[in-house]
Amino acid sequence: MVLPYNDFGNWLRSKFPFKIQKISIDAGFSCPNRDGKINFGGCSFCDNNTFNPPYCDRNKTIRQQLELGKQFFKRKYSDMRYLAYFQAYTNTYGDVDLLKARYEEALNTEDVVGIVIGTRPDCVDTKILDYLESLSRQTFLIVEYGIESANDDTLRRINRGHTFECSRKAIEETAQRGIITGGHVILGLPGEDEAENLRQAKIISDTKLDILKIHQLQIIRGTQLAEEYKEHPFHLYTAEEYMKLLAQYIQLLRKDLVLERFVSQAPKGLLVAPDWGLKNYEFTNLFVNYLNKIEAYQGKYAE
Repeated sequence: MVLPYNDFGNWLRSKFPFKIQKISIDAGFSCPNRDGKINFGGCSFCDNNTFNPPYCDRNKTIRQQLELGKQFFKRKYSDMRYLAYFQAYTNTYGDVDLLKARYEEALNTEDVVGIVIGTRPDCVDTKILDYLESLSRQTFLIVEYGIESANDDTLRRINRGHTFECSRKAIEETAQRGIITGGHVILGLPGEDEAENLRQAKIISDTKLDILKIHQLQIIRGTQLAEEYKEHPFHLYTAEEYMKLLAQYIQLLRKDLVLERFVSQAPKGLLVAPDWGLKNYEFTNLFVNYLNKIEAYQGKYAE
């Protein structure tokens, strides 16, 4: 089936001759927005428990977490290979020797054929990027930056601790080293309406990103944003509103940008709102049907 956007799954299949699955791991890193280097408390929307699977446990070694993850996924495909996904917290927040030890523990685990490193754009420097450049020549590597928004007022409001210019610079310096570079944005952050989300689409598209993850804002129990939402509720997109916005958004993105994800689904026990009652794949199927119905596709209105 030909999709109306540049799909990550198809792109990944072009890179490997076998089925690939990411395994999330918690490598024991902290975050400068939590430990006081930048601030305390973290981003107002963030709770790592919303995306850490049960086998992702920093009390276990990286290899142990990967082996548990492999057991979880092997039931689906016998010839599967894996990408170690350093997802929790900030995974370049340390000196190069520490990073090297943790990444190489993952790469030395059987059937692991590459790594994905989730991090903040303010937590890379020349020395780290030089190391990642050398690593990318030896194995499959994606460096994925949390961008969240291209609006500095929004970034301040959500206590992000960096500017969009910081994101743009980190993306550019990573991509120019030949490293596959990913980014993550959230649509519907407080203070951002549909027009503002669409304004940012071209800004994001004009960066050197190879891969983009997009998802809707979710209010997570126990976060600062949950307290703000309780005291002063703001608009959250319904599934239908978000689908229409997303269709407009991707039409403004360049065609070669790989789109990895459109939605996120927090555990029921942690989710305050919005509760769409849709699994990720169900939303994506509905979204593809909607795009085809309105004859929309990625890059249709990109300059």
